[in-house]
Amino acid sequence: MCSKSYGTVTAMARVDDDVAPVSEGATGSSDTAVRDEEQAGAGQTIRRNFSDTVLSSIATLGRALRIGVTASYIGATDAIRGRFQVHETLTQAWFLIRVTAMPSILMAIPFGVIVSAQVGNIVSELGADSMIGAAGGLGVIKQGAPMATAMLLGGAGAAAIAADLGARTVREEVDALRVMGIDPVQRLVVPRVAAMMLVAPLLNILIIVIGVGSGFLVAVTALGVTPGSYWQSFGAFTTSIDVWVSLVKALIFGFLVVVIACQRGLEAKGGPRGVADGVNAAVVMSIAAAVVLNTVITQVVTMFFPVRMA
Repeated sequence: MCSKSYGTVTAMARVDDDVAPVSEGATGSSDTAVRDEEQAGAGQTIRRNFSDTVLSSIATLGRALRIGVTASYIGATDAIRGRFQVHETLTQAWFLIRVTAMPSILMAIPFGVIVSAQVGNIVSELGADSMIGAAGGLGVIKQGAPMATAMLLGGAGAAAIAADLGARTVREEVDALRVMGIDPVQRLVVPRVAAMMLVAPLLNILIIVIGVGSGFLVAVTALGVTPGSYWQSFGAFTTSIDVWVSLVKALIFGFLVVVIACQRGLEAKGGPRGVADGVNAAVVMSIAAAVVLNTVITQVVTMFFPVRMA
């Protein structure tokens, strides 16, 4: 009896010894499989999020382009047929002027002063004080004025437009227009686009005049440059092409800003929080897009119209 029990225990011990290594191997394989599944799941999540972000960005760009093209077509058609909303356009233009005129003056003065002071210090070391007018004027006209216009319109203008259209959207006024058979783009977007196209070049010219004037005062009073040499160098290197390029930049930036602002405003949802998010997105996207576009335009213009004496 004892030998039988001992044999049974020995057999069970052998079975346990044989099973244990198999269990450890199975556990290790299962852990590896779990880790592989987790890594694969994480990779799929990253790829899915990346693809969703890219597709969402492309879709947003497509909607903005559609709004811009539709507004341009409707505006041109209404102007030809004599149905253009002149009163609403002038109202929106006056509103944009009120919110951007004073900030543009406050931005143009220090910009002209800084450019003249910094350039004056450099050219003085080189013994070319007479070139301060050319350097300061070109800096304001070719870069300072268009970018200041884009930032002001993208900051104050885009915020105001996105907030207005966003509030109308969350109050379902835009849906009410659609129910009544009125195109929201024709009623709300076209006047704002036309107003922005009217205000952008005016604001650009205002910044040029104030920036160049403030730079002239600094050069004459603080740097000892004679008025004649300042304007002589300014006229020698500044051409009408530079002014026209600056105005075209302002128009492009204005169109870009107003399209982005209208798109974010018309797609606002979620109540006041959604309006605030739309305003924030409109400001950030419009200014960032203007900066990137300015880099491209500057490179293209420099290739075809290099700086030379007039």
